[in-house]
Amino acid sequence: MPAYLLANVRVTYPEAYAEYSRKVPATVAAHGGRFLVRGGPGEVVEGEFSLQRLVIIEFPDRDRLRAWYDSPEYQAILPIRHANGVSTMVFLDGYSDPH
Repeated sequence: MPAYLLANVRVTYPEAYAEYSRKVPATVAAHGGRFLVRGGPGEVVEGEFSLQRLVIIEFPDRDRLRAWYDSPEYQAILPIRHANGVSTMVFLDGYSDPH
C-alpha cells in the first residue's frame, strides 16, 4: 500500500533552503518516491490551517518511506532544512479499497 509524506514548511531563509530543495529529489527517487506536490500556491477552503510550503511525496510503502527518511543521504541534508525553515512532517498510509 502506498505511503505518503506530508510536510508543511515555513521557509525562513530561502537562499540557503534552496540547497536542500536541489539535493532532496535524488534521495527521494533512490527510495522509489515521487513528488505529488512540491510547494506552489494553495487555498485553505475550510477551517484553520497555516498553509506554508506544502509538500506531498508518495512512496511504494511505509517501509520505503521510513528507509528514505532514515537514510544517510537524507540525514546528511536534513540539517539544511532544520536551519532554514520550520517544518511539520507526517507519515500517512494510503487507502486500500477492499473492492
